[in-house]
Amino acid sequence: MQASVIGCVACWWNWIGGTEDKGTLNPSSEGSWAKLIIEAVVAPYFGTNCWVIAPSKGSECLIVDPGIGANPDMVARIVPVLDKFKLKPIAVFLTHGHLDHLFSVFPLSKRYGIPALIHPLDRILLTEPQRALNAGGESEKLMASFGVTEFFEPEVVNEVSDGQQIEIAGLKISALHSPGHTKGSLMFAIDQEFLVSGDVLFAGSIGRTDLPTGSAASMLTTLKSKVLPLADEVIVLPGHGGQTTIGRERKSNPYLQENFLNGRLK
Repeated sequence: MQASVIGCVACWWNWIGGTEDKGTLNPSSEGSWAKLIIEAVVAPYFGTNCWVIAPSKGSECLIVDPGIGANPDMVARIVPVLDKFKLKPIAVFLTHGHLDHLFSVFPLSKRYGIPALIHPLDRILLTEPQRALNAGGESEKLMASFGVTEFFEPEVVNEVSDGQQIEIAGLKISALHSPGHTKGSLMFAIDQEFLVSGDVLFAGSIGRTDLPTGSAASMLTTLKSKVLPLADEVIVLPGHGGQTTIGRERKSNPYLQENFLNGRLK
């Protein structure tokens, strides 16, 4: 089982003032999502979606998966979004411990004095990300080109468990432990209307399972027990690429079909 999104993905969608996937979302629809600020700051490397999520302008916000920027951290790309909406970040959520999702967590947490949230099984990857990477792979080569040899935990790290309920920045968030891509992969369900899926679920695909700490068997369990039970109306905010819905993926994603889930896909 291998599925991944590779390369730089353009900033495809902007909840306020940007472009929109008109085939999926209707701005006039009812729902709390119409009132939220949800911005994707796309990393130059690997096209990782860093999500900035807030209930309104001038409010507290959370930041999800700050990846690899050109500096090489992402702080300089994230700050203008915070300033634009006068947002106060209060936490950095990490869906998993791959470098393209956590590279900028240390400088971002340090700048704003905020904690990072991660599953305990992926916490070691904050300081030893190579444990979940192929030796000599693209991430390792990129770090060598930047001259990066050490990684540091933020001053405060909060470990998040499966089913944990988190109320933060005016949002009600449920943490879903979703192993398969990594042992400690998490998805975050927000106000029962959004799913920040990390590299578990993409539009038309799923995350690869062939890297260290990945597991095809665990991914199957995650898809069956954590993804498929969600309501069709839930809007998916993935780690790479464009947004989608659970209903759309249930119908068209080949990895959510019976043949694949039951191990009969050749």
